[in-house]
Amino acid sequence: MTTVRYAPSPTGRLHLGNARPALVNWLYARANGGRYVLRLDDTDTARSTEAFARGIEEDLAWFGVTPDLKVRQSDRTALYDAARDRLIAAGRLYPAYETEDELERKRARARLLGRPPIYDRAALSLTDEDKAKYEAEGRKPHWRFKLDGRPVTFDDLVKGPQTVNTASMSDPVLVRADGSYLYTLPSVVDDIDLGITHVIRGEDHVSNTGTQIEILEALGGKVPAFAHLNLLTGAEGEGLSKRLGSLSLAELRETGYEPMAVAAAAVLTGTSLPVEPYPDLDAMAEAFRLDTVSHGSARFDPAELASLNTRILHHMPYETARPRLEALGLASEPLWLALRGNLGVFGDIVDLATLVHGPVTPVVADEDRDYLAEARGLLPAEPWDETTWSKWTETLKAKTGRKGRALFHPLRLALTGREQGPELKALLPLLGRMESLARLP
Repeated sequence: MTTVRYAPSPTGRLHLGNARPALVNWLYARANGGRYVLRLDDTDTARSTEAFARGIEEDLAWFGVTPDLKVRQSDRTALYDAARDRLIAAGRLYPAYETEDELERKRARARLLGRPPIYDRAALSLTDEDKAKYEAEGRKPHWRFKLDGRPVTFDDLVKGPQTVNTASMSDPVLVRADGSYLYTLPSVVDDIDLGITHVIRGEDHVSNTGTQIEILEALGGKVPAFAHLNLLTGAEGEGLSKRLGSLSLAELRETGYEPMAVAAAAVLTGTSLPVEPYPDLDAMAEAFRLDTVSHGSARFDPAELASLNTRILHHMPYETARPRLEALGLASEPLWLALRGNLGVFGDIVDLATLVHGPVTPVVADEDRDYLAEARGLLPAEPWDETTWSKWTETLKAKTGRKGRALFHPLRLALTGREQGPELKALLPLLGRMESLARLP
């Protein structure tokens, strides 16, 4: 079975940039009848919190993403210990005792000599006596994975054939001196144990893939398919940081953005598909394919997100909006249909509803008083419908000679107290004749 994973670290809330791989993995699983695993990479105990873990699940649930399986790396240490021991026994994981200062001096010397600052593998030549001496000094080793130093090839489902030459890389540290694990080994072990078939993530991980494939093979695991997505960037090409609170999903939700507007912006930006609203993630899954992802940049435009949001609201059926309207005490289909076209975010309905229910302070210019008094006298008898506005204004036009803005605008100001707003042909039947008379001087 197709099995994907989304693997955030609970060290902060999700933002628009990491919503992209979260959603693309979900769409791929849905399109292929697969499983979606949420793996919380919480090995950074100093920064990982339960509050952030809960927040990530809330953010995913907002989109309608419900993982088939949830795991935490902090619960799986025994698996990582077993893999560590296997790699040590196979001679692929070796202890190194250099301090960070010593390593930096080595890197500086290599750069000075015009060489790449790659680890020189000096630790491989340490004798048992050397190691015992370091241990006696109180040094604890960190553990490095011995790379094959070869071209590692894989067929990226977005970028096509890729080669990562591990000969140009330092042997990566997998275990810190305090015994804790860096990202790489737990990630590989989990991918093997959980049967991950497709790793879909940001293109900033391409260079890691060669190392991960070598570790996978050293542990006897099956290499999954890889797909590396172009990263969402700001208008100037800057990355979207999780610390950029204005683009956090929690902030976007609190501002009033619809989840499918945010999903469309996160997924469809930087693809060959038009960035347009979809009714739900299942519909998006039918349209989205990995081969639609561009090889170029994916620049996020806040104005496009705002446009997506208004398009969703302006076409939202009453039955979809009804539960939320009921919670606000505004469950009326005519009211919704009259006002939805002026919503920027759903919460705007509360303010716009005052145009019907009041209070409204009419705005009347002195030069329009006589005209409005005439309009009051020509107000049609009920019953009213959406043709009432045109009948009334046609009568006024014939009677007064006014047209265009001079005909319509004074009526809008008197009836709504606002320069702009919903179409009066829809609003007038909601006001009714008695309320309209009360607002006209």
